Amino acid sequence: MPSVQARIQPCLWFDTQAEEAVRFYTGVFADSRIGAITHYPEAGREQHGKPPGSVMTVAFELLGQPMLALNGGPHFKFSPALSLMVLCDTQDEIDHYWNALSQGGDPAAQECGWLKDRYGLSWQITPTIFQEMEASTDRPAVERYMAVLMTMKKLDIARLRQAFDGR
Repeated sequence: MPSVQARIQPCLWFDTQAEEAVRFYTGVFADSRIGAITHYPEAGREQHGKPPGSVMTVAFELLGQPMLALNGGPHFKFSPALSLMVLCDTQDEIDHYWNALSQGGDPAAQECGWLKDRYGLSWQITPTIFQEMEASTDRPAVERYMAVLMTMKKLDIARLRQAFDGR
């Protein structure tokens, strides 16, 4: 894990699949690694309800971002109100992340570059150019871009660029 600890790190709450999910995510992202895996002790069992020795947390890193996965039980589920955004420079990157992360996820949750993975976590697989296009002061270009974006599931950089440029 990084020698300087990030001051803000996402903590992803799973029922019992934290280690499985982390192994999946670190398999999708080439620049990733698994760190410390902690286990539930006997102490606090009345509160956590987990068998002693079962996985409690898994520290991991994706593309340099430190994260933590917690087996916290079935009390909470992921919501699209929080998503992880992956900025992609190329269509090949978009295709790779989209195809890998959407596998086993909910196809009905795929819209405008958003997808929900097999664990219910929402991701935005987004071209880096989207920030430039959406912040543009050329309002007709932004309107064309948004009109095309809203029809897509997986984003297509070439089609978005064509729409923005008016071609």
